[in-house]
Amino acid sequence: MATQMFEGRGHAAVYQKYRFAPGKELQQTILTYLQEKRADPAELVVDVGCGSGQGTRFLAEHFRKVVGTDISEAQIQEAKDTPSMTNVSYLVCPAEELPFEDASVDLLTSFTAVHWFDIEKFMREANRVVKPGGCVVFSTYTVDMSLHYGDCSEKLTKVFRESWDLILKYSHSRLKLVLGNYKEIFEALPFPDKKRITDIFDKIPMTVAGVIGYLESASPYQSFMKSDPEAAKSLLQDTEKRMLEMMGVSSRETPVEFWVRQVCVLGCK
Repeated sequence: MATQMFEGRGHAAVYQKYRFAPGKELQQTILTYLQEKRADPAELVVDVGCGSGQGTRFLAEHFRKVVGTDISEAQIQEAKDTPSMTNVSYLVCPAEELPFEDASVDLLTSFTAVHWFDIEKFMREANRVVKPGGCVVFSTYTVDMSLHYGDCSEKLTKVFRESWDLILKYSHSRLKLVLGNYKEIFEALPFPDKKRITDIFDKIPMTVAGVIGYLESASPYQSFMKSDPEAAKSLLQDTEKRMLEMMGVSSRETPVEFWVRQVCVLGCK
């Protein structure tokens, strides 16, 4: 069965506010691959497990018609409530039961979501809906993250990782697919023409508040909150306080760079 971790309205709102869109390097990797594989522009793009639509909105800048799907009504409502281009629409459905006809989809994507799906069923569904010659893109950012600000980047990253490591103790078993750099997902993709890139590095502009919000949006933190809400809240407050002190600033809106490593599975049917 698919695993549903982002259902609640409160979590969806945090997700919308603090999750970042695909970074420039990941975007370029995807667009370059699609240019190599396709002569014609994609007519229909489906973004599965779209959450609050960060990746969907990126796709809408490049393709004619984009449909974002997610099993969470709260996430889809957040996506619909966020301004986007007129060629985007959203619908609620499981990743394993997509309401599209056989061989009707030019490009099927999923950003930081495939590891939550029933992989076997989803791959069968992807194979069903994607046209011959169509493509798939499945990416995720990994837990390899660092923070950069002035001359205290190393110390700042240490503070972040200490908190991140505590939060990751509450990880769902599905995150092992991320820790394995999507190797299992790559192997499960039933297309002979496929590749996996594990070293895409992006520098995401954020603020201190954004970094804390990202931690709050993570599924292990939500599990931590359910287990021990006081300890979870205290961890974020303490992390923010330590970061601001180390940076020598008082505003949580102070800009920082959030460096992430991303993995991408690309395939052509």
